[in-house]
Amino acid sequence: MNRTQRCFSLALGASLLLGAADAKPLAFAPWINGTAAREPETQVQAIDRDTFVIRQSVKTNFEAPFLYLIFGRDRVLLLDTGAGGLKIRPTVDRLIADWQARRGGRPIRLIVAHSHSHGDHHAGDDEFRDRQNTDVVGLKPAEVAAFFHFADWPRDVARFDLGGRVLEVLATPGHQPAHIMAYDARTRLLFSGDMLYPGRLYVPLNHFDDFRASAERLAAFAKTHPIRALLGAHIEMTTTPGKDYPMEAPVHADEHPLPLAPAAIEELRAAVEKLGPVPAIDRHSDFIVHPVPARPND
Repeated sequence: MNRTQRCFSLALGASLLLGAADAKPLAFAPWINGTAAREPETQVQAIDRDTFVIRQSVKTNFEAPFLYLIFGRDRVLLLDTGAGGLKIRPTVDRLIADWQARRGGRPIRLIVAHSHSHGDHHAGDDEFRDRQNTDVVGLKPAEVAAFFHFADWPRDVARFDLGGRVLEVLATPGHQPAHIMAYDARTRLLFSGDMLYPGRLYVPLNHFDDFRASAERLAAFAKTHPIRALLGAHIEMTTTPGKDYPMEAPVHADEHPLPLAPAAIEELRAAVEKLGPVPAIDRHSDFIVHPVPARPND
């Protein structure tokens, strides 16, 4: 058992001690990863009857992002719309139609939001702009803060009610100024976008202080909220600790598991604190802190 598996097993064991019905091990079937000659443009896996993960094929875009669809009684949140190179709305519409059919055709409003505003997370937005009963959240920090009713962006935590299912939305700028995470108390999952996932955590040097502050707030949040696992927006690491894929790799053989153990939060906080005022690339078993040149217009 490698370090990733040990940490994740310990975290899951702690969750089981809490006695939560949703604390069973979070296991996914193998994801589409470009190794087959042909694979579908998307793959869907259900966490439960109201929570779905959509993976975009690396054959459509090298970013191969993960999207999340989270249902409440009255609204359903789509977190990210993909990197382009395909039509993502048919998959989303099918999942919503299936959910409604199981509930006698219950109406539900779609909220299209984003972990952040980089193009590989909102390329599919235009597919939803003419969709009835749908809101598409803007891409600027002020638009995100206004939609989720942040009182003090980025320091406070917003609550977003899907109808019997309240998400806590954290402002986590640094990777990108409009970056957010969403915490779901029902599943005890933290949807962590591009700030923390198995891969290269790109941080522009002019935003590194923001990233460090976000890591501190995230660590404080984790101390008061039971977290089963983190689910990010990409996989860029292999099953070999500390080894990532080359940039724009067309195949992701031997992928790291999608979930990260909650221990990764404190590991990230300590790492960025230690890097100091002149940060350099810092490699860990499950992620790589990767400073990049300043992006003044990002």
